[in-house]
Amino acid sequence: MKHTPRLTRKLYAKRLRELEHAPDYASWRDISLDLDRLEGGDAWRADETSDDFDHLLIKQRLTTLTELRQAGDPHPLAFELAEGLHGNLGGIASPRLYGVARIGTKHLIENYIAEVARCLEFLCGNDFSDFGLDDKLQFFKRTAMSFGRSGLLLSGGGTLGMFHLGVIKALHGENLLPRVLSGSSAGAIIASTVGTRRDTEIDAIFEPGGLNLDAFHALGLLDAVKGGAVMDGSQLERCLHANISEYTFSEAFERSGRIICVTVSPAEPHQQGRLLNYLTAPHVLMTKAVLASCAVPGVFPPVRLEARDFTGQIVPYMPGKRWVDGSLSSDLPMLRLARMHNINHYIVSQTNPHIVPFMAALDREASSRRGIAPLAAELVTSGGTGALRLARKHLDPFGGRTLSKADAILRQRYSGDINLYPRNTPRRLLRVFTNPQPEDIQRYVRSGERATWPRLERIRNQTRISRTFESCLQRLKQQERAQRHCAH
Repeated sequence: MKHTPRLTRKLYAKRLRELEHAPDYASWRDISLDLDRLEGGDAWRADETSDDFDHLLIKQRLTTLTELRQAGDPHPLAFELAEGLHGNLGGIASPRLYGVARIGTKHLIENYIAEVARCLEFLCGNDFSDFGLDDKLQFFKRTAMSFGRSGLLLSGGGTLGMFHLGVIKALHGENLLPRVLSGSSAGAIIASTVGTRRDTEIDAIFEPGGLNLDAFHALGLLDAVKGGAVMDGSQLERCLHANISEYTFSEAFERSGRIICVTVSPAEPHQQGRLLNYLTAPHVLMTKAVLASCAVPGVFPPVRLEARDFTGQIVPYMPGKRWVDGSLSSDLPMLRLARMHNINHYIVSQTNPHIVPFMAALDREASSRRGIAPLAAELVTSGGTGALRLARKHLDPFGGRTLSKADAILRQRYSGDINLYPRNTPRRLLRVFTNPQPEDIQRYVRSGERATWPRLERIRNQTRISRTFESCLQRLKQQERAQRHCAH
């Protein structure tokens, strides 16, 4: 900015200060658009050419789809979409394309994504003599399965996990909250709280008193020694019951339409971690699942899961087995989400205190062409896991199991396609297992919102096609049910 007129420099500095204190996303976006004009982001977005994606391919695809839609014949259009849709076609999902302008990316990319959505709406919403409801359902089901969809993954992190509330608020406010949410430990609390509420009820949880967060109560020394945990599990369970009630996973799905996944880890050897949801554990009580996912060893006692039987009575689930903190085996269960729910695009809200300090460096590297941060991280991880595997062979069973857990933690992937994380402070780190006060909650919510705002347009662009698929399929299935009803 040193060569710009003084007035422009003053305006620029003023807008930067206003951006830092923007009260909501609409204000933040307007200021960012103004800054893009001052910084040259507008000119960059308007320029179609770039070395970071195949702009010639995208321009050609945009022209072809527009012409086919305007011609009005559904068959060649459906054929072209089925053959050519891909979330990262020509590299359009590259993080580098969202690291120049403050708002959005190249107009060419945004126009292409918008045209794909228009084509899908055209096929779904119009009547064709030779492309009926059965044809539409077959096309949308198959092509949506091939394209995939996005999921929101909420990590553990104790009280720091209240940051997830702000992420949820920002996404929900822009109608960008995915239908599939996964949570471990603290993230399981937030995911399940959202997953037991209809869309019209979600806003209430961000209000003062909207959630019961009185989760932590330290035990006396004798009780702690006797139970092997320093915190009262019954206090946490009361907190969860106030927020989640007695819904099972299937009941929550029927109520909210959202797929909530909770990770739990085994407390005993010879067991694997589980991803609990309405498919794998439909009748398990969500309160017990979340309680187990929050049971950090030594902090909370292990948990026995419960479920409703076919008469509605509450009974033990997998009697004799106990479960602990989901972060230990799978903080972000990406592979299982891909397999069960067709997720291939991951939005991650990460608050684990041992991971957050490295997230900014990894994001900077993802937006650049070269660097040593990922290499260093890979060397540390692979070297650490190798040493742990070697050590396990020469230790007694107890020590070996302890190192196995450490090995599992180190081998996990803690980042996604789009990462959201707080600015950590020593003060917050010291309060991981303390009950937040109302003013603390508001700070966490604002922190989560402000961390999400710069990513919202990227999320909007990279989820628009899958969101259109979901919307069209929902409408077509309603039409199918209506036809069946009329036939009877």
